[in-house]
Amino acid sequence: MARLLVVHHSPTPRVRELTDAVLAGAGDDAIEGVEVVERPALEATADDVLAADGYVLLTPANFGYLSGALKHFFDTTYDAAREPTAGRPFGYAIHGSTDTSGAERAMVAITTGLGWRLAAEPLTMLGELDDDHRERAYELGGTVAALVAG
Repeated sequence: MARLLVVHHSPTPRVRELTDAVLAGAGDDAIEGVEVVERPALEATADDVLAADGYVLLTPANFGYLSGALKHFFDTTYDAAREPTAGRPFGYAIHGSTDTSGAERAMVAITTGLGWRLAAEPLTMLGELDDDHRERAYELGGTVAALVAG
């Protein structure tokens, strides 16, 4: 069975809501043959990354950058994951209060270094969530899960 790893730092209700929508989309009944594994960024390990066939990453944009927790995730898994996971599909969502551009640049730089393949349009947003954001998060989870399922 294929495995999708959803790594998130969800300290705010908005990012938690996005995470829940991604998980719901990834677990849609129409998608078969995928185990969805959820890990908070501070708990995800290199073994989690190596065991997965694809990834969805969620983070707030803090002070113009990725959350410290997601940065820690990358810091502790990057070397072990870089070569063995190259080419695997991933998607991401970033929520910010005023700006997400620095977090987006960091996400692109790190995942490019890992050699991961962007599988769905990134979801970046500011401020309050609306139904479009929730729907797009659901689609993000579903799209990456469907690609992982083959």
